[in-house]
Amino acid sequence: MGFSDYLQQNPLAFFIYIGLLGLIVGSFLNVIIHRLPIIMERDWHDQCLEFLKQQEEKLSEHSPLTLSKPRSRCPHCNHQIKAIENIPVISYLFLRGHCSSCNAPISIRYPLIEMTTCLLSLTVAWRFGISSQTAAALLLTWALITLSMIDFDHKLLPDSITLPFIWLGLLLSLWDIFTTPASAIIGATAGYLSLWSVFQLFKLITGKEGMGFGDFKLLALFGAWLGWQYLPQIIMLSSLVGAVIGIALVALRGRDRNVSIPFGPYLAIAGWISLLWGDRINQAYLTWAGM
Repeated sequence: MGFSDYLQQNPLAFFIYIGLLGLIVGSFLNVIIHRLPIIMERDWHDQCLEFLKQQEEKLSEHSPLTLSKPRSRCPHCNHQIKAIENIPVISYLFLRGHCSSCNAPISIRYPLIEMTTCLLSLTVAWRFGISSQTAAALLLTWALITLSMIDFDHKLLPDSITLPFIWLGLLLSLWDIFTTPASAIIGATAGYLSLWSVFQLFKLITGKEGMGFGDFKLLALFGAWLGWQYLPQIIMLSSLVGAVIGIALVALRGRDRNVSIPFGPYLAIAGWISLLWGDRINQAYLTWAGM
């Protein structure tokens, strides 16, 4: 009996497996969320120095940093985190949210991201069951969590994540995983151009840039995965999600209304909802409209 057959016959084992996988992946997402913007900033800095012919400064500016090296350390005392201290959620609870060496507080966002990744992964598994759709949707879910957190922190949606997932969505359409090739190609094109057009019009009227180019690519990503038919739904849902979260941030945290809030997380939430329940939302709307 293969592993897939075993999971098919044991739904509880399937959900336990997905839950544990979600926790482990969530721990790695914390690393990506923290390190990828630093790696990108260093790369931009190095490119500028190379352009200015200052390579000697480039070599001495900073030590190598990748997603896997060096090992994670406490930012306060530089204590190298042991494997037993890096167990998702459990280690945070065991350490009571403090470094084992210097007792400095550990941000609660780390276990929260791990738990969020676990819960969203379980939701995907519950929605699609044991299928190719689950495998693909899990990858997209993990990418969206990473993009949302990086955009929230740095107002940046890395091309190194969005672009490969656009191509992946187009490739998946060849097997009709979520949509057909024609819908995916039109969706990717329309997703990018729709927000690009709004951006240009807003800039023409106000002289300001209302969103970043990463948002265009993120909507193109959803167009490639789900097809052009879901783009209006995603745009409307993202506006609704943005309004609700924006009002909550102003009310709870006293955020200045003039301070810009990244649009990427709202797009990501809306696209994820459409990925799982978009067909049901469309059907409910058509039924409500009497069509």
